[in-house]
Amino acid sequence: MAALAAVPTHASQPFPTARPITLWVPWPAGGATDITMRLLADIAGSHLGQRVVVENRPGAAGTMAMPILQQAEPDGYTIAQIPQPVLRAVYTQKVLWDPIRDVTPIIQISGVTFGVLVQGSSAFRTLDDLFAFARARPGELSIATNGVGTTPHVVLEELFTARGMKYIHVPYKGTSEQLLAVDSGQVMVGVNSTGFAPMVDNGRLRLLATFAAKRSPRWPSVPTLKELGFPIVAMSPYGLGGPRGLPAPVVTVLHDAFRKAMFDPAFIHEIGKYDQELDYLGPAEYGAWLREQHAKEKLVVERMGLTRGGS
Repeated sequence: MAALAAVPTHASQPFPTARPITLWVPWPAGGATDITMRLLADIAGSHLGQRVVVENRPGAAGTMAMPILQQAEPDGYTIAQIPQPVLRAVYTQKVLWDPIRDVTPIIQISGVTFGVLVQGSSAFRTLDDLFAFARARPGELSIATNGVGTTPHVVLEELFTARGMKYIHVPYKGTSEQLLAVDSGQVMVGVNSTGFAPMVDNGRLRLLATFAAKRSPRWPSVPTLKELGFPIVAMSPYGLGGPRGLPAPVVTVLHDAFRKAMFDPAFIHEIGKYDQELDYLGPAEYGAWLREQHAKEKLVVERMGLTRGGS
């Protein structure tokens, strides 16, 4: 018995000393979210005294990390980025996980600027041009998003389908491949988050409108949907979460390290490349926001008729 008592266990070790922490990112490698999350993980790791390893699991509109969280041990060594589509997915499809029940909120980090994009050489110069084409040639306008049930898809349904216009929806797993599809002419239009910023700045893509509350200082000539008469503002804030039952002391350790990381000048500079700003919330406030937004998403999905047998 004395010999057994002398054997150290993971449970007796202070967090996080047992092994590296895995941060699951539900988007493809190489996109804006992946790049910024890797930098955030590196900086947070230096504060934790332990590596934070980023793993990618793209697909299903950014919800593929949820089954991992649901099955993970609540020890702090498995965490994930929580994008807004996870709050909507339970109403649009059958899933075994719940974004409120199965997630321990850690920290909210930022939001994104969504925009409607076309090739730099496209004849489409305004949102009205897209509407005119859709009315004149029903079902021929091809528009790419980052997945079925994502914020861009929901907004498109309100802009087009709810107004009696048809379009071809082309879902992609992530930003980089979608932007290449728009740039190469495989699709006519793309709706995506701020990973598009460098390609807009170099003229390869043209930004027709954004979903933000106000015009971006980066592109002051580009109107918002709200300015164009559509009562839509969508920023899709995201944060980090752990499995259900994550102990409060572990949450505090993770929160403190990632809060320092997100306010690091290097991270602020990196997200600035994609027209993003910090949008910090602590564990309690982030949890309250998740619950409130989860309830709102149900109303949106029902209003848009997007329910697909969800709860």
